[in-house]
Amino acid sequence: MQNYKDLKVWEKAHDFTLKIYDVTKNFPKEEVYSLTNQLRRAASSIPANIAEGCGKNSQLDFANFLNIALGSANEAEYYIILSKDLKYLSVDAHEEMFKIINEVKAMLIALINKVRAT
Repeated sequence: MQNYKDLKVWEKAHDFTLKIYDVTKNFPKEEVYSLTNQLRRAASSIPANIAEGCGKNSQLDFANFLNIALGSANEAEYYIILSKDLKYLSVDAHEEMFKIINEVKAMLIALINKVRAT
């Protein structure tokens, strides 16, 4: 297949994950094994599934892993909303994370459509 590090969607998803790790450092300690962990896992699952899919031998397998990444992106988006509503994220941080995750989702959808068309 291809090198996942060459994909712009992987780069953006990796950058998003790094930002999520940074903003969740300030979450309450009682959330360390719940919301903090869930948000970090959902975020890191996006680039991890893109990378895993790139290692598969068929376009169908690749598309399936991209779909899993998209599911994780939706999960992360919800946790961002929840974090804002619980006032763990500032309005600015929420807007930045929300913007990035929606860009990642759009890129994933476009790539899924492209891979399935081939």
